[in-house]
Amino acid sequence: MDKTIVEYTQNRELSWLRFNQRVLEEAQDESIPLLERMKFVAIFTSNLDEFFMIRVGSLYDMAAVDDTAVDSRSGMTPSQQLNAIYNAVAPLYKERDKTYIQIKKKMSPYGICGLDFKELEPQEKKYVKNYFMEQILPILSPQIVDANHPFPHLLNKEIYVVANLKIENKTMLGIVPVPQFVSDILYLPGQGLRYIRMEKVIMEYLEKVFERYEVSDKNYICVTRNADVSPDDEAYADNDDFRFVMRETLHKRTRMAAVRLETARDLDKKMEAYFCEKFKITPKCIFRTKMPMKLKYIFSIAERVPAQLKRDLSYPVFVPQPSLQISETKIMAQLNRQDALLFYPYESMEPFLQLLKEASVDPNVLTIKITIYRLANKARLVEYLCAAAENGKEVTVLIELRARFDEQNNIEWSERMEEAGCRVIYGFEGYKVHSKICLITYKSKNEIKYITQIGTGNYNEKTAKMYTDFSLMTADKSIGEDAAIFFTNMSIGNLDGRYKNLIVSPTSLKEKVLQLMDEEIKKGEQGRIIMKMNSVTDREFIKKTAEASRAGVKIDLIVRGICCILPGIQGQTENLTVTSIVGRYLEHPRVFVFGKGEETKIYIGSADMMTRNTEKRVEVACPIYDKKIKERLLHCLEVMLQDNVKARVMQSDGTYQRKPQGETKINSQEVFMKEALRASVAKKVEKKKTFVERVKTFFR
Repeated sequence: MDKTIVEYTQNRELSWLRFNQRVLEEAQDESIPLLERMKFVAIFTSNLDEFFMIRVGSLYDMAAVDDTAVDSRSGMTPSQQLNAIYNAVAPLYKERDKTYIQIKKKMSPYGICGLDFKELEPQEKKYVKNYFMEQILPILSPQIVDANHPFPHLLNKEIYVVANLKIENKTMLGIVPVPQFVSDILYLPGQGLRYIRMEKVIMEYLEKVFERYEVSDKNYICVTRNADVSPDDEAYADNDDFRFVMRETLHKRTRMAAVRLETARDLDKKMEAYFCEKFKITPKCIFRTKMPMKLKYIFSIAERVPAQLKRDLSYPVFVPQPSLQISETKIMAQLNRQDALLFYPYESMEPFLQLLKEASVDPNVLTIKITIYRLANKARLVEYLCAAAENGKEVTVLIELRARFDEQNNIEWSERMEEAGCRVIYGFEGYKVHSKICLITYKSKNEIKYITQIGTGNYNEKTAKMYTDFSLMTADKSIGEDAAIFFTNMSIGNLDGRYKNLIVSPTSLKEKVLQLMDEEIKKGEQGRIIMKMNSVTDREFIKKTAEASRAGVKIDLIVRGICCILPGIQGQTENLTVTSIVGRYLEHPRVFVFGKGEETKIYIGSADMMTRNTEKRVEVACPIYDKKIKERLLHCLEVMLQDNVKARVMQSDGTYQRKPQGETKINSQEVFMKEALRASVAKKVEKKKTFVERVKTFFR
């Protein structure tokens, strides 16, 4: 282990927990509308679930294989990391419970009431009892656990109502799964949005389920299982149908080892010991929570809130605006005149979708090729690709079936596209294809031409309204030729391709980034590096960043989530700042800037500076050649660095502090919304002026 690097690095898991703490801080921010604050609690909870399933699960695997292995950034073994995680998570649970209860209480005067059974009105209790007896009791699948009835397998992240049962002199455990096919909550009749969670209803009437038993110690629990599974290499090699392998992998995920147990009430010592034995966990893996174990229903409640009330409880509505650079008709012709950059969600994804739609029917278009990682449940993009194939275009779709937690969705989309005549191929054994690149090839006057789109985010029409991302569309021939070679390489399984413009992992992306950093290091104090990413864990990048800092290069990293390099460490990272922005939209772009003035080099792409991205994924980053787009990207980064509302600055101990606000508050996301609205108004005014001039010309 390199002991020097440990001086200015931190453990990635603890860094991630600090990120999720920043999400929770948004839920605690009283300037944010109540429904949005509750959504942040839900996001925090969902994030934590995934963290336990993937990261904690992975550490359990590592501990089982070799618990002497040491993390290169913190010097901790897997077991030490697990202990540190459980110790760090415990106070977060308390903070989350407290935050949830406060928000819930404040929502009550608005008629949005999540209720315990004892809080129900008499007529509501009658309604709930009738509903339970008629609609729920007949479909329950209760089970007892005794000598003749073994402890069942409890599914990952499903809720089970449990209790001790007694009959004559025998005691046993009773378990009732909350059915997956019923709503998480039961809405109550009458005014407002009054509801009770289904697990509370079942727990209240548990005596009706186990009528012949004496019921005590009622509770409900939820087990979190290791979900860090990859398709088995042998299964991959022996099966021609990779979709089948992925389905088997998804099934396997539901049966992995437990890494956490959540309970609604404290367990007595006997039951705690029993669950520890059955799940093969220790008491530190058990967390009591005073809030729901599933919070997805918050988003459906938000949809039910009346419009007038929603204005008081939600962010002001913002609709992604039309692009100032490019209109939504005759896209291909416009791109032949100039490059265009879309900035989601401030600008609409529509120009890119219209580009695909236009290409699907254009007789000159020969091929459309695209890499897909995550798609929305409803995807116009897929419909346009299918239409292109049905219209005789050659459509190649490289879809990654191993996009974690989107596997089933991607399997279904791949089948739909194959049926339409698209050529569907999958990623590589051992390497995920995470790039976001689309290539349209067409013929014009007997010349082959290209339009290439390269983005920082997925082709997901839903998240394009929720995540910030950049999307470049260009007719640059040299970039198009690179993209054509890239897709050929992907089709023939060649990961070693080299390109004139594009930088591609696992071969050239990190190599090029480090080379560009070396160029800045040679400039010393005149060097400049700005990089915006989601996460930073790659050791070589971290070491190069410290080297650049020691050389006097001014470095600004804008990193939303995990960041394993610590700024402000004497003699190592004194010229480095790390900023994290957590706000209304999920910060998602990857932008790399090297140098300043006329010599500035800028790339946008799909890769974070994480080892998994630089060495184990296919990622693509593209240079920006257009001067106006360069200026726009630099402006965006400068606004983010000036943010003193949603930005937090990392301290040398890995904690974060908000910036002092001074006289002027700068919320970068609000700045970009206002800029998009102003540009839209200016475009409408310009359009109106043009129309008036045409009318005047007509009547002269």
